[in-house]
Amino acid sequence: MCFVLGGRDRVSGDRQSGGGIIQGMHILWLDPFHGGSHAAVAQGYAQHSQHQITLLTMPVTGGWRWRMRGAAVSLARQLADLPYAPDLLITTDLLDLPTLLGLARRSLSADLPVVLYMHENQLTYPLPKGRSRDLSYAWSNYTSALAADAVLFNSDFHRTSFLAALPELPGRYHDYQELDLIEALVAKSYVCYPGIDLARHEPYASAIAPDPSLPPIILWNSRWDYDKQPEQFFAALEALEAQGVAFRLSMAGDYVDPQAERFAAARRRWAHCTVHWGYAADAAHYSRLLHQADVVVSTAAQEFFGISVLEAIFCGCVPVLPHRLSYPELLPPAYHAHCLYHTPAELVLRLRTTLEQISTMRHWAWRELALPYAWPQAAPRFDALLEQVAAGR
Repeated sequence: MCFVLGGRDRVSGDRQSGGGIIQGMHILWLDPFHGGSHAAVAQGYAQHSQHQITLLTMPVTGGWRWRMRGAAVSLARQLADLPYAPDLLITTDLLDLPTLLGLARRSLSADLPVVLYMHENQLTYPLPKGRSRDLSYAWSNYTSALAADAVLFNSDFHRTSFLAALPELPGRYHDYQELDLIEALVAKSYVCYPGIDLARHEPYASAIAPDPSLPPIILWNSRWDYDKQPEQFFAALEALEAQGVAFRLSMAGDYVDPQAERFAAARRRWAHCTVHWGYAADAAHYSRLLHQADVVVSTAAQEFFGISVLEAIFCGCVPVLPHRLSYPELLPPAYHAHCLYHTPAELVLRLRTTLEQISTMRHWAWRELALPYAWPQAAPRFDALLEQVAAGR
């Protein structure tokens, strides 16, 4: 656990503008699972916000299930030693917010505005075959959303899918379903896209020039896990090769078990055209891989936003993505016919067409499509929304 101060230097305290919006706030961000995209969003906002941000974090080593169970107890103890009174508290879906507020009732002001940021949820997240859903975690998401003054989702797909599925959760029980509370929850739910540190890729933008004498590079920068469906990706590659389509392969995503036989077998199968295989832990190496690639592909069954895809697009990759989940939100409608697919057969066709037209498509305005998600553009949207929550608006 640690305190990290970010944002611009400001004096803490409630200050009102002419419109009643609180400015120059001291915001406390509780991050019970400080790693990956959760850490990137919290730290990115702290660095770019106009407000003063304090991060109170816990490492990912305990696992997300234990954090949802126990982080509220640990963070409540930390709040008892807080040397100032924050103007607003924001936390994530991996915290049991009602438990925290109950345990910290003597440490926090009773009228402190509280915001819940939903990176993912445990009600609609797809499960692997053979695993049943533990609804206690979904219930924690639900009661945390009820306890917050505002609930922010990282995409409209996430917001609408969660809220649509929510009535089934209390609806499982024979009485006291309190379904009217869900209507109130809908009214305080908003979309707030996370920012991305795109600036870190700038130094490598002109470091690699494409070699037209070599086949284009297909990039996979998703996690190697069931919810990203890598088997569909490799089935598409098999179809491309059977059609005589030339390509090279860059496998730059994270993986759960690098010794898994399916993972090792795929590496052997595609060794003849692989330019990179394995998680690129070094940021500079990863950025070079993105700039070197021509096409970024997703076959995901779960994606609530899509940071890795937007990073690849910013670096010049042509996206080939499912026409589902959050992906249609990331691209303007004019690009959907060129970049989105509905079926596995359409994935193969879209990939083949993109590879054949890559010399033209790589010059499209991909960078400009990703720029609205950069932190200099995203942080003011965060600021404005949190200011309105703090002002009770």
